Amino acid sequence: MTAVSASVAAEAPPIAESLPAKLLEQARVRGEATAIREKHLGRWREWTWAQYAARVAHVAAGLRTLGIGPGDRVAVHSENRPEWVITDLAVQGLGAQTVGIYPTSPAAEVEYLLAHSGSCVLVAENEEQLDKALAVREKLPALRHLVVVDPKGVRDLDAVILYDELEERGAASIGPEKTYADSVDALDSAGTAIIVYTSGTTGPPKGAMLSHRNLVAAATTFLDGLGLGPRDEVLSYLPLCHVGERLFSVVNAVWSGWVVNFGEGGPSFAEDLRDVQPTFFCGVPRVWEKMLARVEIRMSDATPLKRLLYGVGLAQGRRLASRRMAGHIGALDRLVLALCEVLLFRPLRERLGLSRVHSAMCGAAPIAPQVLEFFWAIGVPIRELYGQTENTGLCTFMPRADVRLGTVGVAVPGVELRVAEDGEILSRSAGVFQGYLDNREATNATIDEDGWLHSGDVGELDTDGFLRITDRKKDIIITAGGKNISPSEIENRLKVSPYLREAVIIGDRRKYLTALIGIELDTVGDWATRRGLAYTTYADLSAKPEVVKLVQAVVDEVNRDFAQVETVKRFTLIGKELDHEDGELTATQKVKRAALARMFKTQIEAMYR
Repeated sequence: MTAVSASVAAEAPPIAESLPAKLLEQARVRGEATAIREKHLGRWREWTWAQYAARVAHVAAGLRTLGIGPGDRVAVHSENRPEWVITDLAVQGLGAQTVGIYPTSPAAEVEYLLAHSGSCVLVAENEEQLDKALAVREKLPALRHLVVVDPKGVRDLDAVILYDELEERGAASIGPEKTYADSVDALDSAGTAIIVYTSGTTGPPKGAMLSHRNLVAAATTFLDGLGLGPRDEVLSYLPLCHVGERLFSVVNAVWSGWVVNFGEGGPSFAEDLRDVQPTFFCGVPRVWEKMLARVEIRMSDATPLKRLLYGVGLAQGRRLASRRMAGHIGALDRLVLALCEVLLFRPLRERLGLSRVHSAMCGAAPIAPQVLEFFWAIGVPIRELYGQTENTGLCTFMPRADVRLGTVGVAVPGVELRVAEDGEILSRSAGVFQGYLDNREATNATIDEDGWLHSGDVGELDTDGFLRITDRKKDIIITAGGKNISPSEIENRLKVSPYLREAVIIGDRRKYLTALIGIELDTVGDWATRRGLAYTTYADLSAKPEVVKLVQAVVDEVNRDFAQVETVKRFTLIGKELDHEDGELTATQKVKRAALARMFKTQIEAMYR
């Protein structure tokens, strides 16, 4: 690692019109405060804002020696780690554009993203990611350099540049800090800062271009709405390629000055969360559902006394959840909650890694209200937000003192929101993106001539301005009887069960609804073990008559909450865990419905015989 200094801060421009400019301001004003922590080989290490800014300047200087300048594109293919965000800010500060690639992307997708973006440099985390690029490099004439962060296992080191060497090269150049500050000062706020590729559920991913101005608009809006600041901490764990994690680990972090923690990730996520105990936590529905499932499984294995305590405490928490959401808690209620806090809620939150959370969010996909109600009951105040890559995440946010489950809140300041005649949600704000890279047709279909962004989602606005999402416009099912049905509402209700991981509703132009269901291996496996039910593989477990009966009970329970036409009449258990590399899921773990319909065509048709 190169030596760092605070001298870069002295060159910061007076007004922050970009993230790199704000980084330099943080380094000047709060240079000795902690900016980043990383868990490395089981131990946490940290960098101050001055060190953070200096490393960014050094990497920028190193990239400049590779010929990177305004308008060029640099791709990053890595799990979350400090080098990801350092590279991102270095690239932006040069007037170039960062392109994120999901760590789970297979070689074919890596080839597509690098070719489509025309990336000149690829920063790969390790041997695994490097090998994907090497397998397709001959098809990528624009790709000039490969940079590797962790060279362990890399066979041909002569074919790559080590990240440490790149940083050291930049540090050894003449005045890297001043050169970076001058480059930042010359940035055009209307210029493209990053390219975020969409999930590609219906076709190849599209590259959404976000400007410096878009990112600043998101940063200032969220800073006001979240009520967070320099004393807060987050855990960076969702893919940084996704606009959501980018907002919280880079955009909002740099703007507000909060501390970003990078754990060891993967299987260590739960331990990382307990280590950090963040004050702010954002999770996609799958994360919250998994936490709830873990709690329920642990309690099913607990002693009778603990189960009784849990049942009574949770019942009180649920009873008072709606009052907490509205901010109306009486003296007696406070006494009950204080007792539940000591006996149940506080130890439970600490075990989950949420003991210090005073603000939590859920976004990126619909979530069942029952999941949110559970976390409110134990003292985790989750508020939903709604946005997408194409509006830099700016659309709606749940008010702190008026939480209404089943909605995603009201329009955030500066956002115009309306619902078109066909039910599609439209928004207009400073967050609306510049368009899709090299795809004018798709851009024109998404942004109309009046500047309204067409979301592709269907929803309803109530008289108080609260937005309720119905579903993706393209996913709405119209049955043979002409009934319009939102599949996600039924799917999310099914996935409240700790035993179900995936649920895909089928029924377009059919007489009734059916479902493809994937079990949750951990929880169903635990259930089977406690009953002495032996199994070998995921497929073997899914095929057990006892497991089919277990899932049938879940389906029957959910069916009671819906109208007859919306009930699931038959289901098939998927004999494998869905995977991104097999083309069944997007990089953001969204189900590719069309791909599943083709893959399980025989099973689907069998449910309609």
